[in-house]
Amino acid sequence: MKIPSLLLRFRRCYFPRRTYFTNFDFASRADFLRVESLTPAHLDRVKWMWSSNGLRRELCQQVAPDQQIEGLSDREQRLVDRLYNGLIQGHRACLAEAITLVESTQSRKKKIAQFLLQKVLSYHREQEKLNQGKPLAFRVGLSGPPGAGKSTFIECFGKMLTERKYKVSVLAVDPSSSTSGGSLLGDKTRMTELSRDMNAYIRPSPTRGTLGGVTRTTNEAILLCEGGGYNVVLVETVGVGQSEFAVADMVDMFILLLPPAGGDELQGIKRGIIEMADLVAINKADGDLVVPARRIQAEYVSAMKLLRKRSKVWRPKVMRISAKTGEGISDMWDKMTEFRDLMLTSGELIAKRRKQQKVWMWNLIQENMLEHFRSHLAVKHKIPLLEEKVLSGVLSPGLAADLLLKAFKDGIRWNKCHP
Repeated sequence: MKIPSLLLRFRRCYFPRRTYFTNFDFASRADFLRVESLTPAHLDRVKWMWSSNGLRRELCQQVAPDQQIEGLSDREQRLVDRLYNGLIQGHRACLAEAITLVESTQSRKKKIAQFLLQKVLSYHREQEKLNQGKPLAFRVGLSGPPGAGKSTFIECFGKMLTERKYKVSVLAVDPSSSTSGGSLLGDKTRMTELSRDMNAYIRPSPTRGTLGGVTRTTNEAILLCEGGGYNVVLVETVGVGQSEFAVADMVDMFILLLPPAGGDELQGIKRGIIEMADLVAINKADGDLVVPARRIQAEYVSAMKLLRKRSKVWRPKVMRISAKTGEGISDMWDKMTEFRDLMLTSGELIAKRRKQQKVWMWNLIQENMLEHFRSHLAVKHKIPLLEEKVLSGVLSPGLAADLLLKAFKDGIRWNKCHP
């Protein structure tokens, strides 16, 4: 077959480096500057794309359906089966490896992780049916300012639950450095006794700059922990800012842990996170701090009466505890189980979980769309230039954003008109 005359009109244009040609009889290699005659491929069509720099040609190869790789390779399938079987049998090593796979940013590993999650989700659904449709685990979010004693509380609380034959998993999210991406991951070292307990699993993970201090994959890690047989999942998050209520979109109950510190405590805590709290616990209520803890408790009881009621069956409680002495920890668990039972009976808990799945689907779409936007050909090369202009004050951030969005929309529109 001769080279199509349409192609010969553009003989001086560069083609993509990995262009595959098959069944073409080239009269001369001089006709093209970047043509490589390689092994046979499945060249179905030529896609012509118009850009601001002129006519750009891109040869798109489309593999025949029967030759496309469907699913996973044998090695990858064996990996998924091994992790799945180990996970449902309660092996902590398999759970750790599965969460590491889910946290991976490599595209192939992300695909393998989704296959694993689908299997775990199917198993999870079957187990819930056997449990009369009730959730298998109680998901609890925990937040509070630095120094509130979150790690001490989790260790004391977790030990109490394991002694009562519960299996506890702790997803402790640590802040990452915006410069290096590193984090201290010190929670596991502070929970020494709980980390040695065979009925507990502690997984520290860095935020990697994720809004709300909750990693992108925390929701999926919760599912894996539940698949591993852990019936109480604690998610410890960073800080008490407005963005922190992201954790409320993945847990059944949200607890705010506060220290009995001096000063105007109510002023120091954001209203948004108080509104999301189902239970406020004043920690360190022992020794000389008992009196300040009582005062803070009274202040929060009064303040929370002014907040809009979010549930028909539950009004947020404020209580004093001491993770150091263990005082109030058992009473706190009683309040938590009361909350769970009331929410289950009213149907609010199931409705809340369904809504959370929808919220996290859209959160993931937003993240993926942003990544797609930044890597789009019509935008990718303009970003550094416009960023420089914004930094130097030549362009306003709003105008720069509009220019990038316009370039992105024009690129999509052109692709639709020239398939």
